[in-house]
Amino acid sequence: MCSAQSPRKLLGFLPCFLPLFKPYFFGLANDCRLMVKGHMVEEIRIKDWNELTERVYEGSWDAGIARFRPNIAYRGLSDVNYALKSGLIRLGGVSERLEGHLLRNFRKYARRDSVPSDSIWDWMALAQHHGLPTRLIDWTYSPYVAMHFATAKLEDFEIDGVIWCVNFARANELIPERLKEVQREEGSHTFTVDMLEGIAATPAEFDRLAHEPFVVFFEPPSLDDRIVNQFALFSLMSSATAALDDWLIEHPELCRKIIIPAAAKWEVRDKLDQANITERVLLPGLDGLSSWLKRYYTPRAIPVKPEGVKPSPETEPLARERASDESR
Repeated sequence: MCSAQSPRKLLGFLPCFLPLFKPYFFGLANDCRLMVKGHMVEEIRIKDWNELTERVYEGSWDAGIARFRPNIAYRGLSDVNYALKSGLIRLGGVSERLEGHLLRNFRKYARRDSVPSDSIWDWMALAQHHGLPTRLIDWTYSPYVAMHFATAKLEDFEIDGVIWCVNFARANELIPERLKEVQREEGSHTFTVDMLEGIAATPAEFDRLAHEPFVVFFEPPSLDDRIVNQFALFSLMSSATAALDDWLIEHPELCRKIIIPAAAKWEVRDKLDQANITERVLLPGLDGLSSWLKRYYTPRAIPVKPEGVKPSPETEPLARERASDESR
């Protein structure tokens, strides 16, 4: 029979056995970390706008240059469960075979003056920018642009959103030495298409730079105002079949996830609109303008109270907001 103190003694030994059970833990408390396949990915669940703006800039101080300059790439998603998989992987089939066909035909049918040079990386960036499935994934230097894309879909306002934050400077510690040499020569943490072209003329050459998967971040050329306004950059995996989220799980020290609860999305969205972070700016043109106006004037559903019942403190500001909108 166990004594009353036996559980305490067992708890004292528990930390010794926790590593054996790591693969079976999938979630911890809201505010801390997500454990997947034995690896810890930092997961922060914010409460409101103030905490969100504080968290996205956390650790941005660079003592070497005495400036607030984070080496972070941000990606905002309206659904926290949406995976970091490229369009090429989502397309299905044999990704490494489809990639060549897609890019070859895109180059063949697109206007020859669509890119500044005939580099495969220029064409891949242009193709990604216009919706062709590629191995690239869109990111931004701007946390506010990431917030926008995490709150742009009103149909997803009942589910949590997420902002992925990846430290590309630390990710560079895992790239092949040949790529590191080019970065040292250029003094840059991110690549350009010209830097990539000087190392590998094709995706196949790029993939052969290392046996183990790695990721680089590169800035596309300023193809149009949308790329410029979104402060865009792309992640590029060293294999057409490699999923970035799987790779980050193996290197959790490089990233973190900031969860935007569904309850906080309206506040974030309204304050971004007030700061002019909207489709009108980020997606220049009539399509972006129409998307902004449609979203901005879509009423927020407010539970209807029986006549004579005063609104609660939580819904009263919303009722005033709706009345103000309807009077415009």
